Amino acid sequence: MDEQQAGAAIRYVAIGDSFTEGVGDEQPDGSVRGWADLVAQGLADAAGEPIQYANLAIRGRLLGPIIAEQLEPALALGPTLVTFNGGGNDMLRPGTDLAWISAETEQALRRIVDAGAEPLLLAGANPTAGLPGGARVRAKGDELVREARGIVERLGIRFADNWSDAELAGRQYWSPDRLHLAPVGHRRVAANVLRALDRPAPIDWVLDAAPIPNPSRREQLRYTREHVVPWMKRRLTGRSSGDGRTAKYADWTWIAPRP
Repeated sequence: MDEQQAGAAIRYVAIGDSFTEGVGDEQPDGSVRGWADLVAQGLADAAGEPIQYANLAIRGRLLGPIIAEQLEPALALGPTLVTFNGGGNDMLRPGTDLAWISAETEQALRRIVDAGAEPLLLAGANPTAGLPGGARVRAKGDELVREARGIVERLGIRFADNWSDAELAGRQYWSPDRLHLAPVGHRRVAANVLRALDRPAPIDWVLDAAPIPNPSRREQLRYTREHVVPWMKRRLTGRSSGDGRTAKYADWTWIAPRP
């Protein structure tokens, strides 16, 4: 039985929203890369052999659809590792049910464990320093991280707490829309995840970036016009940035270690 028939020793699936899809780390061909793709490469490099990787995340997804649409298809692939993140889009909306998010997250992680895969829970990076009404979102995120710590302790699983990474709060780690990480931010998250998995981050990654000054009034007005207003229009019309999109890697793709 050859490797293609047997499957790789490491079979990694990522599920989530735009954070996990890789929005903000756009490539020249218009595709996105992101921290999960980088983690897959880091796992292959550390193992010294090819791994299998799938990424079912779709931008704009709330936690409910992430679980309903991605969890069982991910487990049907027979993974050895599943990274799970969700709830970021829920936090941006009024009336967030934090208790429901925590309960659904724990139930999903238990399902991964029961399926025989290892779950790794991620807290997303904290964008709130640059967001209108950021203090309200920050309070929600702080509470969810406290709940997440309890979940991982109860289940005995790994946790990559990017929300509490103070370095990631700097403007230099964020894309112009201030909601999605810039490429250097995705690399730092990938390093955090690999560290949580007891794997080294590739030495050729640049993990820190020079600070960026606070925006001028003109820059703030342009940001509001180009990013805040379109986001509000989507919310009011019930549209999502992920409408019509499908997963970028819905089935296994092979990731070979670099020389």
